Amino acid sequence: MSAMRAVAFSPSNQWYDKIQTHFSNHPNRAINTNPHLQFNNTTQNQSNRRNLFPCFSTDASKTPNPPTPLTITSSPLVVVGSANADIYVEIDRLPKEGETISAKNGQTLAGGKGANQAACGGKLSYPTYFVGQVGEDAHGKLITEALQSGGVHLDHLSAVSAAPTGHAVVMLQSDGQNSIIIVGGANMHCWPEKLSDEDLEVVRNAGIVLLQREIPESVNTQVAKAFCSVFLARHFLQFVDQNAAGRSKAAKSAGVPVILDAGGMEAPISQELLNFVDILSPNETELRRLTGMPTESFEQISHAVVKFHKMGVKQVLVKLGSKGSALFVEGEEPIKQSVISAAKVLDTTGAGDTFTASFAVALVEGKSKRECLRFAAAAASLCVQVKGAIPSMPERKSVLNLLQSH
Repeated sequence: MSAMRAVAFSPSNQWYDKIQTHFSNHPNRAINTNPHLQFNNTTQNQSNRRNLFPCFSTDASKTPNPPTPLTITSSPLVVVGSANADIYVEIDRLPKEGETISAKNGQTLAGGKGANQAACGGKLSYPTYFVGQVGEDAHGKLITEALQSGGVHLDHLSAVSAAPTGHAVVMLQSDGQNSIIIVGGANMHCWPEKLSDEDLEVVRNAGIVLLQREIPESVNTQVAKAFCSVFLARHFLQFVDQNAAGRSKAAKSAGVPVILDAGGMEAPISQELLNFVDILSPNETELRRLTGMPTESFEQISHAVVKFHKMGVKQVLVKLGSKGSALFVEGEEPIKQSVISAAKVLDTTGAGDTFTASFAVALVEGKSKRECLRFAAAAASLCVQVKGAIPSMPERKSVLNLLQSH
């Protein structure tokens, strides 16, 4: 028997360490210890399925963190989204039009908003599943290894042969700020018209779902609908005869946690998707682009948020960079959170993803919204002190230590 140390949340609203025992005869697949979760492991015709990446490590000297097992009281964080190989170039300044400049350094690291958020959940010792796609190439292997090392369940990470792994060029300046260009690759192509029953099943059994806009909106919509529908089937059977808008309204009134990170494609978000989103999380730039309204001051941000309230999104979590963050709940006063200062800012690339995922973890564990904001601020502060997106995701112990000192 081997014991695995994980972190759980107590009904008394206190963080604490708890020893959990996890038995496994299959090292690449976690045992379901939650009686409410019934995953379908029935063998299917392999010709109808995408290839699933096995868990592996290219460096035998490194022992990956095992995925955090589910407990009787825990429902997983499920992240559906993108996985990229981030090609970093370190520069003093951005090149001008028609100009060629030299980079001080360059390297390729695992990233992508979906993979970043999943890795963050795994490193915070919360049971986390990732649903996404990579290509059958070296970049796909790089991402798979990084997620495995972060303790993420990879049963639903697929490899597709018809598209390369998505990648991004990250132009990192000396002050830690960055500009990013994304090539979608497998993130935007080769998704099935309808997600598999296996993928939708893990979504239906989630405690909270995180989405981003670096994959097709049709995929996000399927996922959000599936999660809200099963929640209503379990808890609000009286709403089954309502139309989609009525069901989504009922789900939102119960606080069904579907969080959509607004980062990614520039196109407007469809009303169909927004109907099933409980929390929308843009940064200032994304909020300005999506609403067409100025976001220079807090008052302007507040007015822009109202536009989403009118579109049915009850909660908007705005990331304000060095100015902190704010949660706008319709009909309530905004909850503001200042930044927790970092000793030195090296790279802001994964800070927003760390913030959103940490907020989601704290929320599903039962923290108050104010406590969720503070927990997320601490995680983001640790993130910006390390280069790279996934490599910078903090462990829970580090976040708790920082919170104790502030």
